[in-house]
Amino acid sequence: MTTYAIGDLQGCQPKLSELIDRIRVDCPDAKFIFVGDLVNRGPMSLATLREVRSLGDTANMVLGNHDLHLLAVAHGIRKQHRSDTLDDILDAPDRDELLDWLRRQPLALFENNHLIVHAGVVPQWTASQTMQLAHEVETVLRSADWVDFLRQMYGNLPARWDNSLTGSDRLRCIVNALTRIRFCTDDGTMELAASKGVETELPGYMPWFDVPGRKTEDVTVVFGHWSTLGLTLRPNLISLDTGCLWGGKLSAVGLEDRNVVQVDCPQYQRPGSI
Repeated sequence: MTTYAIGDLQGCQPKLSELIDRIRVDCPDAKFIFVGDLVNRGPMSLATLREVRSLGDTANMVLGNHDLHLLAVAHGIRKQHRSDTLDDILDAPDRDELLDWLRRQPLALFENNHLIVHAGVVPQWTASQTMQLAHEVETVLRSADWVDFLRQMYGNLPARWDNSLTGSDRLRCIVNALTRIRFCTDDGTMELAASKGVETELPGYMPWFDVPGRKTEDVTVVFGHWSTLGLTLRPNLISLDTGCLWGGKLSAVGLEDRNVVQVDCPQYQRPGSI
């Protein structure tokens, strides 16, 4: 049996079905792990959410920033952006059931020496600490106080992790690292605005995975979130967001054998339109 990690879906449900069908031709008992951002900006967010949920025990996922955005919009905490495509979920008869399922999903998974997150990790965290910190947020999201947590979740500060952080600052920093990070300094200070490729000029900053001595170098980190980075395969790194939304591809990588399966995607959004 092979487990395939699949990149950001963002509401591109027809391509998800095509990708799964293609994988199952050669691997009918395949399992799937989605690296987050199941919904938003693509045309079929509701169908995407329903399909992933319908996979049951054959699939796992981690939450991405767009998934959390959906939860916040649904409870009046955030307004929709002009490029959002969440109305089909918000108006669905099974809306509450889907949102309740979504908020109970993890922010990090660890399987066969692979650490799966949506965006990345700060260099101070080991894989074990990452899982522990993700669990802190998951516990709140699954509690009766989860809507109050969403109200305090937004913001870019604190930009640097410190083990002494407490309360909403601690949880916000964890969420930002796991669902938003692309660049940071060698001491882990996050830059949360830039979204271009690794060649972006940000003096003092570098891609989080290039920080010398990061404490997750001993595992393979699997992530999405960074469409301008594209498919990147290193011995201890798998980057999976290949811009399905932007007319690129939807990609899956087998964790056991690094087999790559891709489907071509139409362009649902244009750069600069968001």
